[in-house]
Amino acid sequence: MAIIAVFDMPGVTQAQYEESANRVTKGGGPAKKSSDWPVPGLIAHIAGPSPTGWFVTDVWDSEESFAKFGEIIVPILRDLGVGDAQPKVFPAFNVVTS
Repeated sequence: MAIIAVFDMPGVTQAQYEESANRVTKGGGPAKKSSDWPVPGLIAHIAGPSPTGWFVTDVWDSEESFAKFGEIIVPILRDLGVGDAQPKVFPAFNVVTS
């Protein structure tokens, strides 16, 4: 079952996001397509500034795929000084892609 992961990260900057994205793609810069991700299963990734920091919403094909990505992104975020970035995870009822 697809899931939605929502990260609201107060204090995180665009520079920190861009560096984390660059590390995720192993120097390829922010991902442009789901195949740029280091693990399969990403359906959608949306990121942008929030009034207090940075906001990311991902849609994954399963909790298992998201957990595999977590093994990669958590150490990166810690290394960049991002605090405890705990997402809120919800089951997806309907997912529409182009």
